[in-house]
Amino acid sequence: MKERQDIKDFRDRAKELVAEMTLEEKAGLCSGQDCWNTKPIERLKLGAVMMSDGPHGLRKQIGEADNLGIGESVPAVCFPTASALACSFNKELLYEIGKAMGEECLQEQVSVILGPGVNQKRSPLCGRNFEYFSEDPLLSGELAASMIKGIQSTGVSASLKHFAVNNQEKRRMTINAVIDERTLRETYLKAFEIAVKKGKPDTVMCAYNRLNGEYCSENEYLLTNILRKEWGFENTVISDWGAVHDRVLGIKTGLDIEMPGNQGVNDAKVLAAVKNGSLSLTELDKAAENACTLILKGLANKEKDFRYDKKEHHSLAVKALEESAVLLKNEGKLLPGHIGQKAAVIGAFAKTLRYQGAGSSKIHPLKIENPWEMFIEFGADVTYAKGFSLEAKPVNGEAESLREEACQAAGGKDIVYVFAGLPEGYESEGFDRGNMSLPPSQNLLIDAICEENENVVVILIGGAPVELPWIHKVKAVLLAYLGGEGAGRAIVNLLLGYRVPSGKLAETWPIALEDIPCYHYFPGKRLTSEYRESIYIGYRYYEKAGKPVLFPFGYGLTYTEFSYSGLELSEEVCRFGSTFTLSFELLNCGGRKAKEISFIFMAHKSEVVFLPEKELREFIKVELEPGETKRISMTLDTSTLGYYNTAVKDWYCESGEYEVIIGSSSRDCRLAGSIRIDSPAKPQPDFTKSAPSYYRLENKEFTIDEKEFATLYGRTPPKSGGRASRPYSPENTLEDVAHTFIGKIIMMYANWTARKVSKAEKEQEGMMAATIREMSFFAMAASGEEMLPEHVMEGIIEFLNGRYIAGLRKLLKF
Repeated sequence: MKERQDIKDFRDRAKELVAEMTLEEKAGLCSGQDCWNTKPIERLKLGAVMMSDGPHGLRKQIGEADNLGIGESVPAVCFPTASALACSFNKELLYEIGKAMGEECLQEQVSVILGPGVNQKRSPLCGRNFEYFSEDPLLSGELAASMIKGIQSTGVSASLKHFAVNNQEKRRMTINAVIDERTLRETYLKAFEIAVKKGKPDTVMCAYNRLNGEYCSENEYLLTNILRKEWGFENTVISDWGAVHDRVLGIKTGLDIEMPGNQGVNDAKVLAAVKNGSLSLTELDKAAENACTLILKGLANKEKDFRYDKKEHHSLAVKALEESAVLLKNEGKLLPGHIGQKAAVIGAFAKTLRYQGAGSSKIHPLKIENPWEMFIEFGADVTYAKGFSLEAKPVNGEAESLREEACQAAGGKDIVYVFAGLPEGYESEGFDRGNMSLPPSQNLLIDAICEENENVVVILIGGAPVELPWIHKVKAVLLAYLGGEGAGRAIVNLLLGYRVPSGKLAETWPIALEDIPCYHYFPGKRLTSEYRESIYIGYRYYEKAGKPVLFPFGYGLTYTEFSYSGLELSEEVCRFGSTFTLSFELLNCGGRKAKEISFIFMAHKSEVVFLPEKELREFIKVELEPGETKRISMTLDTSTLGYYNTAVKDWYCESGEYEVIIGSSSRDCRLAGSIRIDSPAKPQPDFTKSAPSYYRLENKEFTIDEKEFATLYGRTPPKSGGRASRPYSPENTLEDVAHTFIGKIIMMYANWTARKVSKAEKEQEGMMAATIREMSFFAMAASGEEMLPEHVMEGIIEFLNGRYIAGLRKLLKF
């Protein structure tokens, strides 16, 4: 209650200050002063506050600022990325990590940390998937809400991102996500809705892309109708860095702060719009008040003199991966190993561990513990071999030589630990992966080692699923994802049994790329990405289609066994909108203290509406001593169990029998019961005749006829566009004009720039090149005059359109 009162006080004071501001000051408050800071108004004694990147640790830059992760940053604890943390299924852990990040922001005088990210994992190929939690919106939303609460418990503001449908890096600044309303609400907005309502973030960050034709930065449907009016969000909306397209329209539709600073270019447009009447003073005041409220809250927090406990935060990073790493295979109970075994430790990652993603989330860690050092510290009898090179272009013959050396090291050992995975240049913000493969040299290495030794354990490093062609040859696999700065200690603790694995997969691991439901539609064409698979992503698709997977959603082994029994439901019949309670008994059958994650799914068969086989409705993580039994009790709200009914524009449960399923994973269901839900009769969308493919998925590559998708979409989808041609506009990208004479010249300069700015970190060059190539001209101008002044942008476009004299005048400001 106290927190709510404080926010009200800030809002009241913001209204008073805005009433005293000049028109110029109001407009200026709605954009940043520079890359990370808001504008101060010294006359009113209103200071500036700083925003910095997250979402798995603080990235406060030192010196010259950029928003792409190239610049150096202050030391901070690097926690596991979201793809790892989601596998913990532990809300309390996410709260702890959020609180720790908030404390580090306090010390560094940072008022807003940009995270968490809750975009859905539509495809494993998305280059930024390591920053996102899950394919399941309930899980994503619940974990995000917990992290937000943790961050904001310190007074620091969180920024929930990227709102919305930002599920790919390819042309992320301009792509039009074409998606039907039910899929949008049920799959891609649900996590945001949960996080907004439960986490109550101080800010929400809009995405770069378009949604059904409108940029998210000026999308009234998203920013006003849904976020503010339906969900009750009363706080500040900020733009992603360089995402603003039409600043005046953005203010009208609910975008309060444009980031980064634009050197006054858009401020002038806002002033002109107020003066000519196209933007009302009331609309500008509202945006300024929201911006001022955030600033006042941040300024009050900056008065705290706080120092966080570095050792404690590092220990939390270790604990986080111990809770999150997933034991995927353990044939013959090879794990846990022990220090008395003669062991080979193979793979460059054992000494040069990849523990975080690339791009704007890249953190300067306090302390890195690599696995090799931990084996030595624990006194293990180990021999090391590099196994493979992390260089993008290894020296000729190096792969064979390293492989031979590794096989020699593996021969005769009791156990072999192979550290394999995706090098940094393979996945990053800025570009999507082209396949799901590990580097060929690593697959060849594992095959060769399995010929030398039958007791092979693979430790997988990376931000997203990969194909594992050798999975039937190795005896054990531990998935560490990108485990943060304490990953080395956490991994070895788990391998040697000092800790017990308890993570489970927050995303399905398909067997091959062609199995993915959006295989034929991701990342789309030049202008559009069609979400033809509708609600069928992740386990919702694989189970409906009866398609085999490598590892299902929720899968994960441990060093003990659990049994389930005694399911009881409090009701036989329940009205839609009321609650019911379920309970069951969980027994630890083994000899190790361990944690089990239990999933509550529900299923309903409908003759009118297409539905998944079952959907996750709740989850819980419980720790049990050996032989201990606990009765688990949970209450479910039936108003959260329905689908989004486009006929009535609301959530709805069809009357009928609903199966309640308790599982250890999506494909390991232990208990089942049923409950009848009674709902008021309402019209429902019926596509049984117009789009029958959505009702009966088949075990083959997923495709949907354009006519069926158009029926679901409610209109003819927009054209995807071939090669760009004249007339060019500010919405075109460098990639669009690369085939023109002038475009080739600009592209040569852009590639040179990418190499120059990423010289210190060569693995970042791919991200920089893709970002520059796919950034629209208007986004370059919006990023500030230092990158591309607006008159220069206009001159270039005139040249591209063959109007050379007009272009010259623009360039020279005639």
